[in-house]
Amino acid sequence: MKTINLETQTVRDLNQALHEQAPECTEREWEVLEPKGQHNIACGLDQNLAVDIKGHAGYFCAGMNKKAHVTVHGNVGQGVAENMMSGTVRVKGDASQAAGATAHGGLLVVEGNAGARCGISMKGVDIVVNGNVGHMSCFMGQAGNLVVCGDAGDALGDSLYEVKIYVKGSVKSLGADCIEKEMRDEHIQELTELLNRAGVDEDPASFKRYGSARQLYNFKVDNASAY
Repeated sequence: MKTINLETQTVRDLNQALHEQAPECTEREWEVLEPKGQHNIACGLDQNLAVDIKGHAGYFCAGMNKKAHVTVHGNVGQGVAENMMSGTVRVKGDASQAAGATAHGGLLVVEGNAGARCGISMKGVDIVVNGNVGHMSCFMGQAGNLVVCGDAGDALGDSLYEVKIYVKGSVKSLGADCIEKEMRDEHIQELTELLNRAGVDEDPASFKRYGSARQLYNFKVDNASAY
């Protein structure tokens, strides 16, 4: 295992060393010590690496991730796993706002709570939050799945497209064009697989499903107040 201590080395040094693994992987396992909330840790990875961050991380941790498996043993700031393409990102603590924003693929797991706009404009990523999510989560979500094992704040799924949202707890309010939908057998199966991948022990039958009413796909003057 390769160890980098951010008290004695910079985030730039860390990211450069990780990026150098892309053409040919010679060090698969990495440990990052003393992150102390610094920003942009482990961004832009393009190799099947395992990166363990031993502490709290700041903004945009594991952004643009591809193939790598990043674990944060603490909390993260805004935009964790933003624009992720593949791989996994696991946060052992809480995540600030915009977790998984615009992400195209892969799996993001937040073992604590996630703040506002979790999954904003998500485009194919699977996000599993073991706790609660804040207001306007999944705003303009286009594809993928958002699983919330706790409660959801105001305006859940506002202006979403084809994301499936599964919530076990209460929903403070639904956003424009988001409605509760039937939980059929195929959704139970899909949710079971998502929970298993995330390592979360919950009963899929206790969740409700939400999705798009498909009334805002095309402009209609009668719906003008909802745009």
